[in-house]
Amino acid sequence: MNVLEIKNLDVTTPAGVKVVSGVSFSIAPGARLGLIGESGSGKSLTALAVIGLLSSQLKASGSVLLGDLNPQEILGAPERMLNTIRGKVASIIFQEPLTALDPLMKIGRQLAEPLRRHQGISGDALESAIIEALTEVRITNPARIAQSFPHQISGGERQRAAIAMALACQPSLLIADEPTTALDVTVQSEVLALLDSIVSERNMALLFISHDLAVVGQITDTVVVLKDGFVVESGSLQEIMANPKHPYTQDLVKNARVLDDALDIAKDGK
Repeated sequence: MNVLEIKNLDVTTPAGVKVVSGVSFSIAPGARLGLIGESGSGKSLTALAVIGLLSSQLKASGSVLLGDLNPQEILGAPERMLNTIRGKVASIIFQEPLTALDPLMKIGRQLAEPLRRHQGISGDALESAIIEALTEVRITNPARIAQSFPHQISGGERQRAAIAMALACQPSLLIADEPTTALDVTVQSEVLALLDSIVSERNMALLFISHDLAVVGQITDTVVVLKDGFVVESGSLQEIMANPKHPYTQDLVKNARVLDDALDIAKDGK
């Protein structure tokens, strides 16, 4: 049984333009899939459809089944049902952590909400769970961060806090939508290593979204390539890197190899 199964997903604008067309793929429990494409390819819209967060102006059709033990149809599901799934069955990390964080609420209080709602934790146990969640994402001073507003901490700390919120209720599927793009190179590497470690430790399924095949290659083992809303190629990372068939995929592979070569040269020069 898959934790996520998407079949023939279409997303259409009010003007009748299909921005996602016939997308299909699945993720088994504990598996990692990279969804890769340029800006406007439909990858973020696909992620939002999975978690039931598409704009009401967009029309989605097809099927999105979420959950391995008791799969639920996400498309057309009532908000009450979606609220029971978000955070517990699947969680999402956005490119810009301020998308997920309330600027007027302290980090600790924001972490408390999903813990209280989905796990029923309260009192001293809740305070301990907040500190534990922030410690797990390698925040060095969790008590200070818990008492801080988002604007009072660094971009890297905000992204780690957003990851802690996404992981708080131990979802079966973690969706990471360009989670390192807004960070500097050093912090990007740290966040990727953090995600890799936590996903492995918890044996979670991962849907990792990026425009960069070199980044996807560091954390996933299966790739789906999107262009103009269509799946143009899919397969194991090894297959895609060794024998890309679509011209767009060939460009992605070429660019990833150029980046890898540049990094190797930089390392050798140290």
